[in-house]
Amino acid sequence: MIVKLCGMRRVEDIEGVNRARPDFAGTICSPGFRRSVTIDTAGQMRAALDPGIPLVGVFVNEEIVRIRAFLAAGIIQVVQLHGAEDAAYLERLRQVTDAPIFKAFQIRQKSDMTAAMQSPADRILLDSGTGSGEMLDWSRLTELQRPFLLAGGLTPENVTAALAQVRPAGVDVSSGVETDGWKDAEKMARFVAACRNWEETL
Repeated sequence: MIVKLCGMRRVEDIEGVNRARPDFAGTICSPGFRRSVTIDTAGQMRAALDPGIPLVGVFVNEEIVRIRAFLAAGIIQVVQLHGAEDAAYLERLRQVTDAPIFKAFQIRQKSDMTAAMQSPADRILLDSGTGSGEMLDWSRLTELQRPFLLAGGLTPENVTAALAQVRPAGVDVSSGVETDGWKDAEKMARFVAACRNWEETL
């Protein structure tokens, strides 16, 4: 099972990630969001991050040339798209990189489920918003016949229940491991531990 800790924006955050040992760490590379980072900050975080943990760059309706800059610099190893990017956009992106591509979908109606099912992305992520911390309605996911990462409102306290009910291929958390708007190393560690402990019960 995949565990991704997202929304890193300081080198101090990376220290907590390295201790928690998730499968992926993520950072917001498109400007205009509370957790957005510059390419320089992202590079500093990549340098501090354990080499065995891929850094996921999250982009929202971004120019492909800018995504390519993060990839070419070796800053990110995975691209996550969190906007209105369609199949044609993914095809253009694949022409410039062979890095894995994740695509996030906000599930609000049945057509959103269909779009997620048909996406050519390597992995899909189902969310309630862009780092909103709002919980996704898990009951909507029962019909999805494709592995997915679950996001939206997850915390160290509720992730075990989410895993038991939804049985996703992985989970992605950002605001749920923060205190006063900043990453909390203790919460990150508890979140990952809860996921690993649940996995051991299977």
